[in-house]
Amino acid sequence: VQLQASGGGLVQPGGSLRLSCIASGIIFSIGNEFWYRQTPGNERELVATITSGGNTVYPDSVKGRFTISRDNAKNTMYLQMNNLKPEDTAVYFCKAEIKTVIEGTIIEYEYWGQGTLVTVSS
Repeated sequence: VQLQASGGGLVQPGGSLRLSCIASGIIFSIGNEFWYRQTPGNERELVATITSGGNTVYPDSVKGRFTISRDNAKNTMYLQMNNLKPEDTAVYFCKAEIKTVIEGTIIEYEYWGQGTLVTVSS
């Protein structure tokens, strides 16, 4: 199983970006999904959660500006980021709780995607 994140780039303050994260491989089911971000010298910060049932949670720092969503048919989750600020500059990572099949047994792991860089600057 692999997660592939994409969609990062350079955007001006006030602009928008949409990140995508596609899961591939032997996937039985996908549970909770997450987006994190990290800046140099700091720990990864959780910025969005979406449960298997579609419930979402955001920290105050991004609430009202970021929206996490998922398309279960495509094994894809998204992070729509609006009204971006310079302090949103970071490498963004996706994470998912995925049940896969190994030698006939269903096992759940947490998988991380590679980071995608978001730079907010004029």
